[in-house]
Amino acid sequence: MDIATFHASRRFASVDSGRIAYVETGEGPPALFVHGVPLNGYHWRHVMAKVGGRRRCIAIDLMGLGYTEIAPGQDVSFPAQARMIAEVLDALGIETVDLVGNDSGGAIAQIFAATHPDRLRSLVLTNCDVHDGWPPPQVLPVIERARQGTLAPAFRSLLDHPELARERHAKGESVPLFRSYADPQVLTDDVIRLYLAPLLSSQERIDAFQRYWLAFDHRQTVAIHGALRRLDVPTLIVWGLADIFFDRKWAHWLKDTIPGARRVIEIPDGRLFFPEDRPEALVEPMLAFWDEAGRRVPR
Repeated sequence: MDIATFHASRRFASVDSGRIAYVETGEGPPALFVHGVPLNGYHWRHVMAKVGGRRRCIAIDLMGLGYTEIAPGQDVSFPAQARMIAEVLDALGIETVDLVGNDSGGAIAQIFAATHPDRLRSLVLTNCDVHDGWPPPQVLPVIERARQGTLAPAFRSLLDHPELARERHAKGESVPLFRSYADPQVLTDDVIRLYLAPLLSSQERIDAFQRYWLAFDHRQTVAIHGALRRLDVPTLIVWGLADIFFDRKWAHWLKDTIPGARRVIEIPDGRLFFPEDRPEALVEPMLAFWDEAGRRVPR
């Protein structure tokens, strides 16, 4: 899916939480993909292209991110995002899904799984916020900027001068967004624009983007610990080991906590957003896992 197709394919589900942007492709049982920050559904394009022959793939844009439209002051906390997912599934007439989450979208997926286990056929978690292990220290300056209302200039600089960010990254500096990919060549000027331009397109959008960062509170995932310990939904964890934000110990924490967790697949060179630049590392184990989960005999 190229950028033009992504824009042309965009639809909106009008629900209580807002007009939720999404794209879909493929055929079969529905699978819902939940991205992280500051991305949108385009993050999943390569994965969806590879599994579209097996699943009806739906990639949403979270509230406060992407092209989703919400009212000023709309709650964008992670539990609110999980409620939004349920609203979107209802609007699309979907009862159960295979749910896939990355980064903050993975925490939202955990909350959805904990509160709506009956709506899942399976759960796939990649590098993400887990229990009390977040927010990562690397993003605390970003959260502080959001608190002070000065977040936009930092991202505006990246949007307006991506070549300078590339130069800094080439020198070994830890550059926001670029540091989340093993292969930052995926971040062309057009892709950077696709991700960041809608977030900075108005003061209202900037406010929503800042509220998203201010919603980073691990109490939201600590609160579902008990529910995760009862979650018997087939679960796969695929974890990039080169990620600077989320240590591998959290992948194994999930495996040890969720009764339905089958295994942890470790990706040695995978960084936070590896589903975008290493899609085959997720696709191959996920397809095998879906086949295995489909053969599960109900209790």
